Amino acid sequence: MGSILEGKQHVHMIGIGGSGMYPLAQVLHAKGYYLTGSDNNETDTLAAVRALGIPVQLGQRAENIEGADLVVYSAAIAKTNPERAAAEASGVAMMERSELLGLVSEWYSDAVCIAGTHGKTTTSSMLAQILFTAGIDLSAVIGGKLPAIGGSGRAGKSDVFVCEACEYVDTFLHLSPDIAVILNIDEDHMEYFHTLENLKASFTKFAQKSSKYVLYNGDDKNSCDAMAAVTGKTMIRFGTGADCEWRAADITHTEEQTTTFHVWHGGECLGTATLLVPGLHNVLNALAAIASAMLVGLNFAQCQAGLLAFHGAKRRFDVHANVGGITVADDYGHHPAEIAATLKAAKAMPFRRVIAVHQPFTYSRTERLLDDFAAALQIADIVALTDIMGGRETNTRGVFTRMLAEKIPGCIWFPQDETEPENDTRKYQNFDAVCEAVCKTAQSGDLIITLGCGDVNKLSKQIADTLRARAEG
Repeated sequence: MGSILEGKQHVHMIGIGGSGMYPLAQVLHAKGYYLTGSDNNETDTLAAVRALGIPVQLGQRAENIEGADLVVYSAAIAKTNPERAAAEASGVAMMERSELLGLVSEWYSDAVCIAGTHGKTTTSSMLAQILFTAGIDLSAVIGGKLPAIGGSGRAGKSDVFVCEACEYVDTFLHLSPDIAVILNIDEDHMEYFHTLENLKASFTKFAQKSSKYVLYNGDDKNSCDAMAAVTGKTMIRFGTGADCEWRAADITHTEEQTTTFHVWHGGECLGTATLLVPGLHNVLNALAAIASAMLVGLNFAQCQAGLLAFHGAKRRFDVHANVGGITVADDYGHHPAEIAATLKAAKAMPFRRVIAVHQPFTYSRTERLLDDFAAALQIADIVALTDIMGGRETNTRGVFTRMLAEKIPGCIWFPQDETEPENDTRKYQNFDAVCEAVCKTAQSGDLIITLGCGDVNKLSKQIADTLRARAEG
């Protein structure tokens, strides 16, 4: 175990109900640590924390850290947070969540850490589902909720650990992967990396940390470039190319919204895999999950069974409702490549029209990739845009939804007050207007899919509720 945890008994977690903190709480609790925590809002996750017997305080106050010999906080917790500030003042040991995750990854001899600009959560969820279905008592920390494991994490007793490895601000460099998986590398988080070469270099460093295997996308040029600099590791490629050790071939999309493909390992066809989630991107995600599962000891039949049990992670082409023949779904895609993959998958399905409702996330990404966003969104038949959600940024760049909407013919959007440089205080009031416009536009046979990593999933639910109310009225 990492030195900072040695001798520690009482760990306090600020924001313990967060999707990234809860799985770590599960693991530490299972390892025998005494935990306490705090959060600001009651949630299902917080109820699950309490069900473990972990005391949780609602509201964050300095006195909540009393007795703790280690305080853990997430990147979202500001230095001015009362508990973090009290910990700083008291001199108690402190660490950020990603550092703790790195220490936890050292505890397992088969830590599969899945990185990539796109597909991390889906692939981590697929692998967790395969392992869980096969009866492996795995531990997991993933970025979305997987029904099979009851949330975003699990504490098991085996040596297998599935971990989503996020590249943002190089957090994945804290991890100790036994199997490092690289799904793809695309320009994102450029406010931190600045150049594609810097981004590739970080993925090279991540892969170099692997103790056993590096599994990477042989179809993706950026991944191949980054992995070419890795030395002294067992390198394994997956993809559709003939030179990939793990290969998907004979890919077929059916009208029942399933996908089948043959899985080849070297010169041997292992059989057919069937996916209940759409898109070529998910074929590659599944191939990475199959290869990872077999590297930790499963057979192909177990992989087949696990994929048949996988119906998607939350917020990944997550169907919320079907009202009057109109399907309403939500997807976490917030980068042009992710949006394009999702919309191409949707267009391949037997919908009358695809209506994309996108919430741009962060001003810097929107400005940098404006043309790419416009091209990706136009794969849909109809596009609607909300205001930009700034996230961790303020709008010092003067970037507004109008700039994207003007590049998309027929786009549904609503003008906002551009005289104020920062509009986040308005809490995205145009959700109501977008909902009304989209519901008026939609017809039986259409798909309405909300896209974004902010709170646009709330709009998806609002659209579904509005359509239900109209159908009942």
